[in-house]
Amino acid sequence: MRRAVLSDIHGNLGALRSVLRDVERAGADEIITLGDNVGYGPDPDEVVQELAARGATSCLGNHEQALLFTDEAMSLNPHALHALERTRELLSPQSLEEISRMPRVVIRGGARFVHGAPPDLVTTYLFQFSREGRLEELFGRFPEELCFCGHTHELRIFTFDGGEVRRYRPEPGVFHLAPDVRHIINCGSVGQPRDGDRRAKWVLWDHQARTVDFRFVEYDIDPVARRILARGLPRMYADRLYG
Repeated sequence: MRRAVLSDIHGNLGALRSVLRDVERAGADEIITLGDNVGYGPDPDEVVQELAARGATSCLGNHEQALLFTDEAMSLNPHALHALERTRELLSPQSLEEISRMPRVVIRGGARFVHGAPPDLVTTYLFQFSREGRLEELFGRFPEELCFCGHTHELRIFTFDGGEVRRYRPEPGVFHLAPDVRHIINCGSVGQPRDGDRRAKWVLWDHQARTVDFRFVEYDIDPVARRILARGLPRMYADRLYG
């Protein structure tokens, strides 16, 4: 089974469609997204409907959670809150219903999928554990050998052999999952990378081959940036697309 794992699409339909073409070329059997399918970008409704049409399974992201729960929305900064309210206006009742059904955690093929951090955290960043020296503790919070996370918009690999946590910043290409080692894969962002590389990022997990292929996809940013402004979203989210 080959699974495409996408994260932080953020209403960027142009990036999503370019990634989905790459997903088809790669021959993925299933699509899983790690949440934040909406927010910041100009086409949240179209993104939700495109994923539904593809039969994708999606975890709950912090932007979806903020749409569903007022207390969560109030924790956003003013720019993000403005974008959230505009996103709400752009979503159809059908898409809001899709969002209301998103689970906090998905388990597939013996792996865990979650937006923020395991076991089921939606708003917590992996780098919070890294800064506090608590990565070993984090691996103790879930039983699976492999966990996919998003939320940071940056690609990272964390490995744990039972004694030491190692960290890697992956380049495009195939990473082999070593036996008897546990892994947390941070999948970057399709719709708004914040790692200095403007390309859309996604990963292809091959369960049988024990590989994770980090894929970087070019797309046309200019029309997305113009659409962000035309739809009344903060300019900063257009500017961020360029790296």
